[in-house]
Amino acid sequence: MIAIVVCAVLAVYAGLRVVTERNTMKKLPFVNVISFGVAGVIALLLPHPLTILAAAAYFVGSTLESNAIASTWAGGMRRDD
Repeated sequence: MIAIVVCAVLAVYAGLRVVTERNTMKKLPFVNVISFGVAGVIALLLPHPLTILAAAAYFVGSTLESNAIASTWAGGMRRDD
């Protein structure tokens, strides 16, 4: 029960930081923390083996999404042709 509360508190804190932070580049790590927290709560809250699969799928998808957003904001790939 304590682990669920810790994950939820960290996710809520990160959500508040995302809302209050003005600099977009500083928001991106907190978006990752939100995905870590949500995946942790999913895995800990539901006592079923498929829950771990669902949490892993959510975590991988949200991490790829965050990386794509960060890459776009950083200017994407540079091609020297």
